[in-house]
Amino acid sequence: MNIKITHNWLLEYLETDATPQEIQKYLSLSGPSVESVTKVGNDYVYDIEVTSNRIDMASVFGIAQETQAILPQFGKKAKLLFNPLNSYRFPVILASPVKSGTRPESLLKIKISDKKLCSRFTAIILDNIKISPSPEFISKRLQLCGIKSINNVVDISNYLMLSLGQPVHVFDYDKIGKATMILRESKKGEKITTLDKKEIILPGGDIVIEDGGGKIIDLCGIMGGLNSAVNEKTKKIILFVQTYNPQKIRRTSMLSGQRTVAATYFEKGLDEERVEPTTIYGVELLEKYAGAKMASQIYDIYPNPYKPKKLSLSLNDVQRIIGIVLPKEQVIKILSGLGFKYHLDHEPARLATRSVAGRRTKMLLFGVPSYRNRDVNIKEDLIEEVARIYGYHNLPNKIQPTIYVKQPKYMDLLFELQSKIKYFLRHLGLHEVMNYSMISEKMIKNSDLKVEDHLKLKNTISDDIKYMRSHMLPSLFRNIKNNEGKEDQLKFFEIAKTYKKILGDLPNESYKLGIVVNTNFADLKGISDALLRELNITDFVIKKTDYPFMAKNLQAEFFIGNEWLVKIGQMSKQHQANYEIKKNVFVAVFNFKTMVKYYKPIAQYIPINHFAVIKLDQTFENRTYEDIKNKAFKSKLLQKIEVVSTFKNKLTLRFYFSANSRNITEEKAKKELTNIQSVLL
Repeated sequence: MNIKITHNWLLEYLETDATPQEIQKYLSLSGPSVESVTKVGNDYVYDIEVTSNRIDMASVFGIAQETQAILPQFGKKAKLLFNPLNSYRFPVILASPVKSGTRPESLLKIKISDKKLCSRFTAIILDNIKISPSPEFISKRLQLCGIKSINNVVDISNYLMLSLGQPVHVFDYDKIGKATMILRESKKGEKITTLDKKEIILPGGDIVIEDGGGKIIDLCGIMGGLNSAVNEKTKKIILFVQTYNPQKIRRTSMLSGQRTVAATYFEKGLDEERVEPTTIYGVELLEKYAGAKMASQIYDIYPNPYKPKKLSLSLNDVQRIIGIVLPKEQVIKILSGLGFKYHLDHEPARLATRSVAGRRTKMLLFGVPSYRNRDVNIKEDLIEEVARIYGYHNLPNKIQPTIYVKQPKYMDLLFELQSKIKYFLRHLGLHEVMNYSMISEKMIKNSDLKVEDHLKLKNTISDDIKYMRSHMLPSLFRNIKNNEGKEDQLKFFEIAKTYKKILGDLPNESYKLGIVVNTNFADLKGISDALLRELNITDFVIKKTDYPFMAKNLQAEFFIGNEWLVKIGQMSKQHQANYEIKKNVFVAVFNFKTMVKYYKPIAQYIPINHFAVIKLDQTFENRTYEDIKNKAFKSKLLQKIEVVSTFKNKLTLRFYFSANSRNITEEKAKKELTNIQSVLL
């Protein structure tokens, strides 16, 4: 994800002598990538790419933390002016006035149906709100960061999110019936109209807040409801800050199509410990710029508080993994700059020792900050941070010698043949497609195949890619369907594996070439013949077959011995109807194993015949080309046969007669043709 922050805003947290351009250069070398720095008036705007596992960086303070650790490595001064995560704590604000004797539940009832939905929930009621335009510095900073300024209350909630990386929500207290907030999972089909006035039908299982009367007032982690929105008449608000189940937020965002900035934060897993300082800072800003007065206690539901964890590593570990020797002081400085607490003085956290290669080695012990709890779990994670801040560009360039692993001859030939076939078919005008190896249950049933014959994925992310395909054609049929109407002629091919289920064992994986066209059978037959000629595969016979995808009266199979080479024919009308394809489709499936076995890189040499060739045409009725060919070539003078035309059950062929040692007469050729006809009777 990308965020935008301003330079002047960054300087509120960071003291540095680096210029914006230097910050861009050095931060990009060792931390988040600063894609651009743009000067606007007396300020600069940074456009920064933050990696998905480092959501803690997606804020002004998060970038300040990274910058204070990175800049000193390049000789630049950098120091945090203050740490809001340590400065803003609940006891600070509890001194604010709340009416004595007021029972918390009489002001706001909060119920969380399942603690797995929300790991921390804080809320506070603020009265005496005065809706007005935001202070200039807030509205200007938000606009420079790509967020529209609305009013002081809404702007402060967005300002908090960019400042500390924790989304904040504000409700109009008087619009919430029964002063109740019930956080629960939605039921399928429930509706909510969000702040952008879109009605969303919920898929079910989404985190929502209900007002106790069945009215949904918030699609949690994504967008608030229009029915609880703050407007110019608002006098009392609920400020609430929380962390949600990231998987739930991601699912709802994708299924509903609501990709909001808040969702991109929540779906990556936020730090529960950052909720508290954000709440305090929010109250402070609202008191200062919206005239807010505390009207309730702070509600804090935190069933499983963060338990600090510690990791140890040795300098030997650092040297072994990154390949250079770093002083202990430098390792400590780098990790401390990132917020990892080096333990030395406390008894449980003293330097430990362990035995390495017969000698005692000191172990450095570090406390992991809460905002790195999800991505730092082992010592190697700590060492990665050391290497990153030290600078990968500073590590020695020692590339290990490459080793060539000789592949079996079959594998080399397989990839050589794939490349040759792809180029050849492209030159014939076909388009290569690359489909998933997984298909849906619907595609299996549309192809009249058995679901139980297919391997089912245990952890599929979609029903469209649930089963490993056992045949090439279902995917190619879908390609035809999806492109029908865009072009008159569709010609696709794909080279990929199919997976045949074997009980109690790994599947049988075999490469296939699939071709589909919507032109005509002669076109497909010509493509297939041309490809086999290109590969110099000639010694095959054609037989009738019964392939499930093809029309019974228009399909054939090419064999070399007992090994099938090609199955070719017209897509059956039933399958065509199942896939809702309008035009006739013609298909061919090639067995790669057979192709590799009989492929010849160089064609067999046939010397040129210097003697005359006699051409004679003959029409046959109710005879197949393959049958005629097999019997006709018993003639020693027959050189070649070509198909001239077909009409209904009639087949007209052209016969080429010639001798290798002399010229023959037309009468001799006619006699040979008569002999062929007699053999066919």
